[in-house]
Amino acid sequence: MSDNAKSRQSANLATPTDLGANATRDISGGLNILLADVFALYFKTKNFHWHISGPHFRDYHLMLDEQADQIYAMGDPIAERVRKLGGNTLRSIGQIKKLQRVLDNDADYVTPHDMLAELREDNKQLAVHMRTLHELCDEHNDIATASLIENWVDETEQRVWFLFESGRRTEG
Repeated sequence: MSDNAKSRQSANLATPTDLGANATRDISGGLNILLADVFALYFKTKNFHWHISGPHFRDYHLMLDEQADQIYAMGDPIAERVRKLGGNTLRSIGQIKKLQRVLDNDADYVTPHDMLAELREDNKQLAVHMRTLHELCDEHNDIATASLIENWVDETEQRVWFLFESGRRTEG
């Protein structure tokens, strides 16, 4: 493909924005990393939902399903925000793997207590990363992305709280 054809294709995806090229690059990049983390955390939460066992099975199974749905619901708005900014978003699982900071858990067996603790820590880290991204949005005066992130931080903190309280129940 010629350079001219490539530049025309890129131009077709360049959504106009008043935030500028640096904002598009920086915030889109941060949002794509967040999106990779969201998909990794979604799949890990579903993994644990599918493999939870023990005396609190029903409660944990339902809680993890609700949390997975909440996490998954973040994905489309993140990707669409990248496009609204004029950026390109993730196109493959390979890109997710390259960008994700949430570690996979492929263990054959994980105790329910360890599942809840691991998801709690992953969600805590996700909130930290979102706060850092919020600061970047503030630097570029991107109030729309910052507003979305504020709601996601609140949802993430609620997941941390539920995972913490549920995990305490298994200790006592």
